[in-house]
Amino acid sequence: MKLGLINSAWVQAGRGTSYGIARTRELGFDAIDVFADPLDIDAKERRLIREQAAAAGLPIVSVCCVALGLIDFNPSVQRFHVDRARAYLDMAYDFGARNLLLVLGEYVWQKEVIGPDEQWAAAVKHVRSLGEHADGLGLELAMELEPFRLSLLGDVPSMLRFLQDVDHPAVKANIDISHLVLAGQPPSAIADLRGRVAHVHISDCDGKVHGDLPPGRGVVDFPPYLDAIKDLGIDDATISVELEYSPDPDHIEAWVAEAYEKTAALMRKAGLRP
Repeated sequence: MKLGLINSAWVQAGRGTSYGIARTRELGFDAIDVFADPLDIDAKERRLIREQAAAAGLPIVSVCCVALGLIDFNPSVQRFHVDRARAYLDMAYDFGARNLLLVLGEYVWQKEVIGPDEQWAAAVKHVRSLGEHADGLGLELAMELEPFRLSLLGDVPSMLRFLQDVDHPAVKANIDISHLVLAGQPPSAIADLRGRVAHVHISDCDGKVHGDLPPGRGVVDFPPYLDAIKDLGIDDATISVELEYSPDPDHIEAWVAEAYEKTAALMRKAGLRP
């Protein structure tokens, strides 16, 4: 498997696009995931990302999209976010990516005003439509499992049910090891998603609160999860390090370098990377 990095680690620390891409390659990563909104960046920035990644020999594997409005109770908001997600898919295609990482969000108002079935149905409808658009571009959707109390996709059973309801071959799951731990999902649960995994995220946490720390900084027992991922037989997929909101942005280079070294060692030990 390839070892990638989500570029938000650099962006949130105030490092420029060119610098972040170049340093990602210099540190040893095989690929990069891009966190950028096509409605916020201009044509020059889009070309810069594409050309700098190519110059560094760093494939853009995934583009990250948070689309909470897909399950908003207002139809106009849903329509906007469908169009926005389509723009993300078009940008991912332009970058030569393999998938769009898609975050759906949470049930609103503690499920007390808007019925949860209504939000679930909206998610299924819109993600199926986006899956069709992705398929036409030769891309996949990688649905994010979020370890929060009211997340639509908050554990492996809900993820599996969602993928079955959407019933489109281009719509798959993203496995986030830290999220699985926070959601109380054991390594054995990963097998339930066999044949339905498009991408993987890795980071550490304290076992209680979402952390996105370099592996080794928290309590996650990575080997059993990596062994379960190996058993899926997705050797052509990428494991991307997620380092959101570094506590010390001035030293982000050391933070990313530490995450690379720790993750590469874990992957080698698991037989996932030379």
